Amino acid sequence: MANTSTPLLSQTEDKDTSSLFSFDKIVEHSLSDFGLSQILQIILVGLASTFDSQQIFITVFTDAYPTWHCLDHTICNPASSDICGIPRSAWDWDGGFKGKSVISEFGLECSSSFLRGLPTTSFYVGSIFGGVVMAMIPDGFLGRKQLLFFTTLAMSITGVSIYFSSSIWIYAFMKFVIGFMRAPVGTYVFVLISERVSAKWRPRATMIPFVLFVLGFMSLSGISYLFRHASWRAVYLCTSVPAAVYCIFLCLFAVESPRWLHLQGKNKEAIDVLKKISPAKKDYLESVSIWLPSKESPEQAQRYSLKDLFIRKWAFRRTLVVMIIMLGSGLSYYGVPLAVRDIKVNIYLSEALNAMVELPTFVITPILLEKFSRRSSVVVNCLLGGASGVLCFVLSIFGMTNIAFALELASFFCGRIQFNLMAVYMVELFPTCVRNTATLMLRQALVVAGACSPIIASIGRDVPSLSFAVFGLAMAGLGLFALLLPETKGSSLCDTMEAQEERDRALNTSQNCLK
Repeated sequence: MANTSTPLLSQTEDKDTSSLFSFDKIVEHSLSDFGLSQILQIILVGLASTFDSQQIFITVFTDAYPTWHCLDHTICNPASSDICGIPRSAWDWDGGFKGKSVISEFGLECSSSFLRGLPTTSFYVGSIFGGVVMAMIPDGFLGRKQLLFFTTLAMSITGVSIYFSSSIWIYAFMKFVIGFMRAPVGTYVFVLISERVSAKWRPRATMIPFVLFVLGFMSLSGISYLFRHASWRAVYLCTSVPAAVYCIFLCLFAVESPRWLHLQGKNKEAIDVLKKISPAKKDYLESVSIWLPSKESPEQAQRYSLKDLFIRKWAFRRTLVVMIIMLGSGLSYYGVPLAVRDIKVNIYLSEALNAMVELPTFVITPILLEKFSRRSSVVVNCLLGGASGVLCFVLSIFGMTNIAFALELASFFCGRIQFNLMAVYMVELFPTCVRNTATLMLRQALVVAGACSPIIASIGRDVPSLSFAVFGLAMAGLGLFALLLPETKGSSLCDTMEAQEERDRALNTSQNCLK
């Protein structure tokens, strides 16, 4: 009798133990503290965002229209003369240095606006194509760390290669390549960081790469100022060479996502990563590693791809809803600073203040994520931002410029918070097996919004400040689609599509019971 009961008892204990020591619970418990090792790993990975931001904004300085002066004052007046209407011998670039800017070196001062803007356009076109192509790479292909390493390295090497550009066409092609390779960098950084922290610390940890992104733009201003009398090529070298060196440290010292390793059936490697990230929990990890279930194999993990976001109704509906929300927030974030010229305020002051208001959002966003639900935070924020945009339009009509400008800052402030909120929300809405792919797809909505924003902003030339109303209505109206999304506050990350479906069913059941 005892012999027959023992196996049944053993099976029950194994089942309970397997549930108790599921990999998700192991990750959440081992990463419950936020120690120095985790902070250093987040900074190491987040630095890729610094170099990414430098490549995004570098053309503001390298492709700027340089200043010039007259050589023959009898036929030339810098205040009123057009250099395209006077002989080349009658004027010269300030400092006498032709290669100070892309415009001056390639002789584009009298070219069409299309040709002068071709490098920047090529960069964003490359970003669009890069986002689409990279989204087709299965999440189980190389891993989070390797993909981040290769894309950042390719971006930096191409940046160094720009030094040897001999024409505007070669330069524009190289900008396309940089845009193509940097397209997934921000996504890889955010996903890798999100999968290496617990649900408790995710709101705060995921703001670090955003801060590093802004610091990258600020450092670019300093670098460009130091080399203001040198060639534009020097600015590319001073941003791309450090990025290439950074890739070496990334390869040597950054660790892979433990969730991704587990999904590939590499449980031992996953436990080793957790020990490095959280050395204080080393004894706990050694004790539970023997109970770690191994349900996924590499072959099973690799079957998930982009098509799973379309063939599964819940995933397709969720992807579509998030892209709509991201489109609205992107229009406000990218468009509002472009339309500020319609308020008739100092353009330099306005752009400086718009940049400054981004910094407090990285403190406020974690507070919203920790105190309130994801869904309500997104909805309320988009309504406030949308209302600010509409009121900005109304008050500017009545000539209340100062108040209108304050509302413009408020609308841009909400647009940035909306982006921060949705970045965390997106990570929690999709499982590990397709998280990279899904996030890349969703960020493409931001790229589309960035491309459409200048067109919408241009309508302010005919009807002053009307574009603010358009951006505000887009942010508020499209942001309401968040009501169709499930709430994810406090939930851990799922690893497979099946686990995500099971959790969503459990959430729906509990919500129905509460009703």
